[in-house]
Amino acid sequence: MSDELISILVLVVVFVIATTRSINMGALSFAAAFGVGELVADFSADHIFAGFPGDLFVVLVGVTYLFALARSNGTTDWLVHASIRLVGGRVALIPWVMFAVSGALTAIGAVSPAAVAIVAPLALSFAARYRISPLLMGAMVVHGSQGGGFSPISIYGSIVNGIVDREKLPGNEITLFLASLVVNLIIAAVVFVVCGGLKLPRTAVATDQEREDGAEEAPADAAGRLTPARIATLAALVALVVAVLAFDLDAGLTSISLAVALSVFWPDHGKKAVNEVTWPTVLLICGVLTYVGVLDEMGTIDYAGKAVSDIGIPLLAALLLCYIGAIVSAFASSVGIMGALIPLAVPFLAQGDIGAVGMIAALAVSATVVDISPFSTNGALVLANAPDVDRDRFFRQLMIYGGIMVVAVPPVVWLAMVVPGLG
Repeated sequence: MSDELISILVLVVVFVIATTRSINMGALSFAAAFGVGELVADFSADHIFAGFPGDLFVVLVGVTYLFALARSNGTTDWLVHASIRLVGGRVALIPWVMFAVSGALTAIGAVSPAAVAIVAPLALSFAARYRISPLLMGAMVVHGSQGGGFSPISIYGSIVNGIVDREKLPGNEITLFLASLVVNLIIAAVVFVVCGGLKLPRTAVATDQEREDGAEEAPADAAGRLTPARIATLAALVALVVAVLAFDLDAGLTSISLAVALSVFWPDHGKKAVNEVTWPTVLLICGVLTYVGVLDEMGTIDYAGKAVSDIGIPLLAALLLCYIGAIVSAFASSVGIMGALIPLAVPFLAQGDIGAVGMIAALAVSATVVDISPFSTNGALVLANAPDVDRDRFFRQLMIYGGIMVVAVPPVVWLAMVVPGLG
């Protein structure tokens, strides 16, 4: 058996173990990088560490640090409640508010599971209170988070665009962002209609009962106040957007700098925020990309790319890659799948038969739109936070819905993005 095939089989084993044993895929990938690099490729430790993505590490830590600080001082709660007030309590608009808030949070730098973890409890409480389908509300939150998830300053967007730059592929940050936004917006609209959204009342909902509920009044009032810390955090989030988009500054270094500045004035919030940085995600991305670096040095990526191109039908090969991304991502990490699939597709894309921009966008959408699956983090958060539901029934609904996404989305995005030859 060739060294390249051994390294690919180890990658498959990593995915299987991470899925079935709930072990962080990044930790497994570091172990795989050590085992394959030392025992199979005879690499030194320095050679293995050369593939560590230091730039993406800074982006992941910096952006999630700033967002954790915003969560710890209540800025994100303020954003959610302010959005609800904007629609005057109209039930029919609440699912779209949740879609927009989730999308805004991920677009400004929140990791998708973090956005879902914040918005889903509130959204599903609204669903139970106003008799909105929990599947509808959960889908709106998840698709909203994925819709905003590929903005140029988002975690997913930074990861994918960083990989594209690293592999010297032609890329388009705006196309990637709009592709995910449009696809998730269309899916959300279909789900809204199918799950009874058009039948929801459009008149303002009376809020007297909520005001009389003392248990709800305190948090709502607290969330509605703009404290100095929240004003400063909102200004920092705006500054991040301006710095990255207008001045092309590094998102990770800018985020860390803004978070440190806020922590100087509110040290209690800063201390709590450091502990809430999404370290498992950092470990996941850095581990997977370190192993991919070992694969690259071994020539495995060229080997796999040639195997895909040998199919002889480039468009068919592209469709297969989209399906692989969707199927595996429904049971494992979306960002981990993207981190592995895009580099594996580099030699295939380098031939020029398939547009790189469209292919990367199709892979990104295929690997993330399925995150409503109850086996994924986002789907599990939705399932866990749904009050007053038959959990077995709701689990089956999420599983069926996730299955539909796996089957239907890859060929659609393939037709829309790959076949026209974007990029």
